[in-house]
Amino acid sequence: MGTARQRAERLAEKLLQVRLTLGLSQTEMLKRLGVEDMIVYNRISDYERGTREPPLPILLSYARVAGVPTEVLIDDDLDLPDRLPGPTDHKEIKRKFSPRRRKS
Repeated sequence: MGTARQRAERLAEKLLQVRLTLGLSQTEMLKRLGVEDMIVYNRISDYERGTREPPLPILLSYARVAGVPTEVLIDDDLDLPDRLPGPTDHKEIKRKFSPRRRKS
């Protein structure tokens, strides 16, 4: 059998931060994401509490609404920019830790 997929530890925190920074309710976030036909509004709460992970299309919608690459949401070593929607050049994205280096 395969191994369990590693989860992003900070994903829930970042999704909540996106919604709050944009000043949206969960229902408004659902509409902004454009996924009203895919999920119900209380699913947003599940994502923000970390009890469920959003499917990739919804994660992509979060990234687009926030104006950041999906990598920023997924990578625990990356922080969201101070202002959202984020900059299109992504220079303000800061690493929480030094990037991991591959061993040669």
